[in-house]
Amino acid sequence: MASALPTFTKIGKVIRLNRHGCTNRPFYHIVVQKNKDNQDGPVIEQVGSFDAMPNNKNEKLVALNFERIQYWLSQGAGLSDPVAQLLGLSGFLPNHPRTIIQSWRNRQEPPRERKIEAIKGIAPPLDNPKI
Repeated sequence: MASALPTFTKIGKVIRLNRHGCTNRPFYHIVVQKNKDNQDGPVIEQVGSFDAMPNNKNEKLVALNFERIQYWLSQGAGLSDPVAQLLGLSGFLPNHPRTIIQSWRNRQEPPRERKIEAIKGIAPPLDNPKI
């Protein structure tokens, strides 16, 4: 008896991040490539971009072409983990388990205390017994 679920054939394509930019300033293109090609290999299509460095408002910028991503996923293309996390955070897919685990760990960490050192020449610290 045939299964009611549609079967997808693997087309050997993957949606992944392709690194650009300088050494200390990464910038990523979200591209469709063949599975066996390395990061510098030929690109079939660029479907978005991701700026990993926060700007002056502490935002990481992401641009996605959801129509083309949906097309490639319907054709059977796979997703790399970082792209799956970005699509989960954007609301296109369910949240990636790694994102949920990281947020859980961030909630479990106690807040760090900052040590404030006295600056000489301006004012003595308040807990100084010699004032």
